[in-house]
Amino acid sequence: MYVSIATTAFGAFGVAKRIKKARSEQDALRLIDATVAAVGIVTGLAVLYRELKRLGDDDVLLG
Repeated sequence: MYVSIATTAFGAFGVAKRIKKARSEQDALRLIDATVAAVGIVTGLAVLYRELKRLGDDDVLLG
């Protein structure tokens, strides 16, 4: 599960670059695409965080 969080968070760097590029080129469609991808990443991280909280008592690392 920790690997999933790290992978998802790492994907955020790519999305940030896409947003920056879309803004500099003033490309509205690419900006919308990157924004939707960013929302997906945030949602994915929230779901993973919720699952970690559910495991909280059973997981020694979260302890």
